[in-house]
Amino acid sequence: MLINLYIKNLAVVEKATLDFGKGMNLFTGETGAGKSIIIGAINFIIGGRCSKNMVRAGEKKAVVVATFQDLSEDVRDFAKSQDWDISDDQLIIQRDLFADGRTLSKVNGMPVNVSILRQLGGFLVNIHGQRDSQILLFPEKHLNILDNYGDLNEILAKYQYHFERLKKINSELIKIKSDQAAKSEQIESISGQIREIQQAAIEEGEDVELESESRSIKNSAKILENLSLAHEILVGNDESSGAVDMLNDACLRLETAAEYYDDVSVLAEKLRGLLFEVQEISYEIGNKCQNLDFNPNKLDLIESRLDEIFKIKRKYGPSISDVNNRLNFLESELEKIELYDVRQNELIVSQKSETKCLKDLGEELSQKRRAVASKFVRAVSDELAFLDMQGVKFEVNIFPSKDKVCGMECVEFLISTNAGEPPKPIGKIASGGELSRIMLAIKNVLAQKDRVSTLIFDEIDTGVSGSAAQKIGLKLKQVSKNRQVFCVTHLAQIAALADSHFKIFKKTLNGRSFAEVSELDEPGRVEEVARIMAAGSITNLNLQTAREMIEKGRKS
Repeated sequence: MLINLYIKNLAVVEKATLDFGKGMNLFTGETGAGKSIIIGAINFIIGGRCSKNMVRAGEKKAVVVATFQDLSEDVRDFAKSQDWDISDDQLIIQRDLFADGRTLSKVNGMPVNVSILRQLGGFLVNIHGQRDSQILLFPEKHLNILDNYGDLNEILAKYQYHFERLKKINSELIKIKSDQAAKSEQIESISGQIREIQQAAIEEGEDVELESESRSIKNSAKILENLSLAHEILVGNDESSGAVDMLNDACLRLETAAEYYDDVSVLAEKLRGLLFEVQEISYEIGNKCQNLDFNPNKLDLIESRLDEIFKIKRKYGPSISDVNNRLNFLESELEKIELYDVRQNELIVSQKSETKCLKDLGEELSQKRRAVASKFVRAVSDELAFLDMQGVKFEVNIFPSKDKVCGMECVEFLISTNAGEPPKPIGKIASGGELSRIMLAIKNVLAQKDRVSTLIFDEIDTGVSGSAAQKIGLKLKQVSKNRQVFCVTHLAQIAALADSHFKIFKKTLNGRSFAEVSELDEPGRVEEVARIMAAGSITNLNLQTAREMIEKGRKS
């Protein structure tokens, strides 16, 4: 229940603090006085949108603070899920609107985002505005109303879940079937590429080794010539000694000198070690000269192999590693295509299962909707009779749905306003006043299903007067016995039924307009109800009638 509302710098409201109680809290005032601002402030505090233009000119921000108490179980559970402290059975919501359009929201001092605020607001307040009646003009909205009344949203969610699953299965099946025509061609193409790569049997680094061997064969004469010369320099020939013999002579000379001069022995040892290394190198060079076999025919084989590798790399490369990766990819793609039949069979099984599940849920939903529709018609008809629409026949027309997104059927509300005439779509025959009353009847029926403790009716009496207005007021009064009701009205019949009556008026000071809100005492209520009734100046008769209406309203 909303017990306090604080508004600062919102539109023409400079500052207002309003205390509310149980029952029917009612707002009246001249057209344009700012009644919509109060409702707008409540909507803003529960996460509704608000333009930056609503910040009072010249101010940095607007502030709205609302205090709720006597919290419902739904609110308590939600608060617990958010770790809010509600030990005092109270929620204080503050929302700031800055001049640049930013907003800042807090619940019991804790910052929250707009999404959380809207979820919380759904448990705290229901706002029924003037435009709500327009919903009745759109048949596609009627099914949602019926499902809300019958608590069918859970089974509808299951139905729609399986509907989407079946839709995806069907889509994949269509794709697979459309691919079947190209499947054989794909398999042949991919298999050919795989065979080509596999037959080449290229090993990592093979191209580098072959290129090196090719260079060696092409330069075999130079290689052998230089190896031979190097060997001859080291070991000598018939005409001269080589480096090995010279190093050996040098070692002998040093070793002889070392017999007389100890410091030379170290040098002799080093040179002897170097001699051994040179002898080993000369031996290896000699072996290579004897064992080198540069077969010109082998060069042709190498060049042919390199050409084959080059073509494969150019087609699937550019490197051997890329070729191998391409082979893995092609093998994976071939496996997928070859498994199309397996996947298709799996999808067909799933399709049958989902179709049956959807059919069962759809039939269950249809049965429940038809049962709920009968109860809904009776409940709405009772409400309409109370609202001076006894002669109106209300029906729920259920007919097959084409797309079946929300079930097997569609729903449209029909009415007949004249005896003997068949029911027709509401939008075609209902007047503005009738729409308001029908919507109020539906709202009252739906209100019995939810647990929101605060209901707001913003000029829902538009287009009605006389006895019908009186009945609307009585219905709102009846609802307020168990819920906190806020109502904006221009009708004296409804204003006289208020438990708490607030007047909104506008004044001008220093060239600026200000909207003020004040709770009326008894004389103030009488004068305001009389003002609403009066065509011009308030007469004593207007005042007397207003007193009688208010007194009668207390007994309602």
